[in-house]
Amino acid sequence: MRIDRNRNSGLFEMGDQSPYPGTPRWVKISGVILGVLIMLAAILMVSGIGGPHGPGRHLSPADTGNQTRPAGERP
Repeated sequence: MRIDRNRNSGLFEMGDQSPYPGTPRWVKISGVILGVLIMLAAILMVSGIGGPHGPGRHLSPADTGNQTRPAGERP
């Protein structure tokens, strides 16, 4: 059995090491940033500040939906 001397805790066996220290800082920061971005997107969608979105946004106002089909496509 191997025994190591640790400056802080005296003698301990290799199997008796301290528990996992927890989630790394970069994971916590990434999670906070992701949460803020999701909340910002939700606020923009609910408040309507971002404007209307969807396929109709890219069509001209005079377009009535009478578009031609691509060649070779059946109705």
